[in-house]
Amino acid sequence: MSKFDSALTRLLDITHPVVLAPMGGASGGRLAAAVSRAGGLGLVGASYGDPDWMKTELALMKDVKEPWGVGLVMFTVAKRFELLDLALSYQPNVVALSFGDARPFIAPIKDSGALAIVQVHDVDQALAALDAGADALIVQGAEAGGHSLRRASFPLLPAVRDAVGDAAVLIAAGGMADGRGLAAALLLGADGVMMGTRFLASEEALPSSKLKQRLVQARAGDTVRTRAFDLVRGIEWPEQYSGRALANDFTARWLGFEHELLQAPASVGEDYAQALREDNTDVRAIWAGEIADLVNDVLPAATIVEQTLHGAQQALRGARKLFD
Repeated sequence: MSKFDSALTRLLDITHPVVLAPMGGASGGRLAAAVSRAGGLGLVGASYGDPDWMKTELALMKDVKEPWGVGLVMFTVAKRFELLDLALSYQPNVVALSFGDARPFIAPIKDSGALAIVQVHDVDQALAALDAGADALIVQGAEAGGHSLRRASFPLLPAVRDAVGDAAVLIAAGGMADGRGLAAALLLGADGVMMGTRFLASEEALPSSKLKQRLVQARAGDTVRTRAFDLVRGIEWPEQYSGRALANDFTARWLGFEHELLQAPASVGEDYAQALREDNTDVRAIWAGEIADLVNDVLPAATIVEQTLHGAQQALRGARKLFD
């Protein structure tokens, strides 16, 4: 498949404008390597910064010749800045930052020779990230799995593009699962897409086959937005962010009653930790977006990249015919 030319592919020196979302606990080194070798950008999801996990997964990237990167959640890594140093010691080409103040991170990332891309959820965040020195922005809509604000991708993307101008490099996230999503994002002003939920149902993703099959069977209506999974784990997410996940027995008990988790007995957290160890999908979080309807199989990551590019080409050719 020929190289797809966009501001994103030129900035990152990649063949296809497809970025793997750095999903914590899912986007390990094997998946990130597969996406990068397929011509996209693989991001290892270091998220909250477990150093032992990072060392294991980042070591898998040492033989990857293509550009790759690491994703970090800023509000947690800011408390343990040595985790950024650990990530940079593996010489990633890109560091993707989310949820927090990017200013303390930009200089050390750029000093290492890496690019800094920052995830944003509204126009003000986009302007602030560029002012801090971000090399590109991930513009995430509320359709995404995991954490976000409330704005949907379709109105948010062109609003950010209008605000930041033509020179800024934008990566659309939330609501993209195939070539049609890539084509739509490009037409709305993005230079490429980031996909998470679609890659969660890949052969190389870290979660179990049981979890992936639950995702394959799910539909968009099976997702809920909640803070329950954060509160039970004791993760201090900013209150304005909730996360989209598949509904299960845990959300059936706590959705709408999340505030009670703050006073819940220790046994609730202990039971949840046990569910994680046992991979009990009736209890543990499965972060998934509204594109669940479009995830109907588990495929190799390279196949997902190839199908996305082929589908985008077809969609764009079809749109062009409407004006012939």
